[in-house]
Amino acid sequence: MAKIYYLVPFFTASFLLSQKRDSANLISEVKIDAYKKPTAFINSTKSVSVISENLLNQNTPERMLESINQIAGARMEERSPGSYRISLRGSTLRSPFGVRNVKVYLDDFILSDASGNTYFNVISPELTDRMEIYKGPESGDYGAVTGGTILLKTKSSDNLSANISTGSYGTFNQSFDFSKQKGKHFLEVFQNYYQTDSYREQSKVQRKQIFIKDNFQYSKKGILKGMLMYSDLDYQTPGGLTLEQMNLNRKQARPKTATLPGASEQDAGIRNKMVLAGLSNEYQFTPEFSHFVLVQGSYVDFENPFITNFENRFEKNFALRTHFNYETNFNKISLAYRFGFEGGINDILIKNYDNNRGFEGNPQNFDQLKNTSGFYFLSQKLNLNEKLFTDVSVSLNSNSYYWERLFPRTETGEIHFKNQWLPNFGVTYLLGKGFSVRGKIGKGNSAPTSEEIRSSTQEFNQNLSPEFGWNKEAGVRKQFGNSIFVEAGYFDFRLKDAIVRRQNEAGQEFFVNSGETIQKGLEMLLESKNFDLKNNFFSNFKFRFSGSFYDFKFKNYQQNGNDFSGNDLTGVPQTTINSLLNFTFFKKLSIDYSHFYTSKIALNDANSVWSEPNLIGNIQFRFPVDFEKTRLNLYLQIQNLYNEDYVLGFDTNAFGNRYYNPAAKRNFVLGMKVDL
Repeated sequence: MAKIYYLVPFFTASFLLSQKRDSANLISEVKIDAYKKPTAFINSTKSVSVISENLLNQNTPERMLESINQIAGARMEERSPGSYRISLRGSTLRSPFGVRNVKVYLDDFILSDASGNTYFNVISPELTDRMEIYKGPESGDYGAVTGGTILLKTKSSDNLSANISTGSYGTFNQSFDFSKQKGKHFLEVFQNYYQTDSYREQSKVQRKQIFIKDNFQYSKKGILKGMLMYSDLDYQTPGGLTLEQMNLNRKQARPKTATLPGASEQDAGIRNKMVLAGLSNEYQFTPEFSHFVLVQGSYVDFENPFITNFENRFEKNFALRTHFNYETNFNKISLAYRFGFEGGINDILIKNYDNNRGFEGNPQNFDQLKNTSGFYFLSQKLNLNEKLFTDVSVSLNSNSYYWERLFPRTETGEIHFKNQWLPNFGVTYLLGKGFSVRGKIGKGNSAPTSEEIRSSTQEFNQNLSPEFGWNKEAGVRKQFGNSIFVEAGYFDFRLKDAIVRRQNEAGQEFFVNSGETIQKGLEMLLESKNFDLKNNFFSNFKFRFSGSFYDFKFKNYQQNGNDFSGNDLTGVPQTTINSLLNFTFFKKLSIDYSHFYTSKIALNDANSVWSEPNLIGNIQFRFPVDFEKTRLNLYLQIQNLYNEDYVLGFDTNAFGNRYYNPAAKRNFVLGMKVDL
């Protein structure tokens, strides 16, 4: 099967290039928002990928993994259902769970907290109408991260739909979405309920979400946007297994040992209730001059019964973003400036107790941790004769922590990281219609998150430093006629003081700076438009292939007398190749056939243990049934089509060799979506 699969692109490309062109838009003409700095994709100086309807349709109800993993340079992992990690051009070394070192925005609003942590798993995939993924440091506009930035977009047009599905392992999903322009208001109400028993023991998931927004165009010059989101996520965590345990029983949760209870016995899991609300206002004073401001707040009630303790976290977050914009045009020159500030406060009360089989026992430690971060930024965009495009920016970033131990003793401390100037410069030159070359250089900086300063060891790590580095890249984008789009990019990122996760014998994580890393990579994309084959049997066809080819190494890395310099960076596959083939038969039946190839991965810094490479196939059938004013979309998704034994998220550097979190064997989701 694999040999046949790899031959498919050569035959399909030869066939499709001979087809007649139609009036479909050029792929390169896709517009990106870039957080209110819109531009055509072909002209962008940034390393950006757009996830729209075709890729979003590939997701199962609980996760965005299938669409994100189709992007070269982006990788989403699932340690267990509900527990997701995302890396952009790098490793998940810093992420036992959640998303770190990647900034995430939801429409105008900021989903990441002030310390850099993002509860990405509270967002239902069905809420997202579009994604933009920016790879590498974008410090001028988005602040101090070295990984990248994700912009999530909700509905922007009228919609009324309901979705219900069921599947393997007791999976059930239901959602409702309503969005409509009502006079000066654009309203959206979204609701979702999801549950599954899942593949492994101790891995049930339940998520409830409500999202409401109102975009109020109160004048020709001004728009006020409001948003309220509530999410209630409850998922169990089965824990990592050794290779022997996984081979014995892939479905088991982490078993007990002579000294520690098991995951099921302790009812290990995470219960996360989050409320996020915000207001933004954009006002156009003159055709050239405008102002944007947002204020938002969130509250998180977080419980984590673990093997060795029961942790409660109560988080209060506040964030502000504001910027002034000036744009002008003269002769064949377009010039834009932006000056602004974004900052936030993350205030957490943390209480740790003994875990008595899923219930709070005797108190261990109570702590207060407060993070304050922010950055001033200045950016300039220049468009010269619709040929030369530049994007120059710089930001001044600050980050500090104040902590206080409340129990069993009283002590306080402060950590002030050195302010960082982070410049970014990008240039694109349009050689012809649908053909551009680009270059970019920028500095990134990422301070430790609150979960890294005060990790599950319950100690404050005052010696942990921010990681930082310079990124250089070059790329080319080429549209062939009106049919095929090709993109290739090469980057060289030198990261210093890289933050790496460790585990002690109790399974608690802590973090250290690991010296330097050298991260070089080539990313490629080959994509077609949707071809109308003018055939009632084989009606339409579209394809997409992407790949990442990485050489990531440790440099000057010493640990406990061992020299790991020159070793492959932990948790990063050298090669990933992804594909998506879209077929339409009888002008009705749509078939999405996707593959994800991942090469072997180093599971520890010593490179003494490696994962096996894998090729995972998925297939989806979609069939619309039209009534007078209603469309009923029936769909069947089959995941892990070839029934492979594989792991979708490893616990790197795990104590006791518990690296493995087995993924589900072949499974399905059957559902229907009603569009009114």
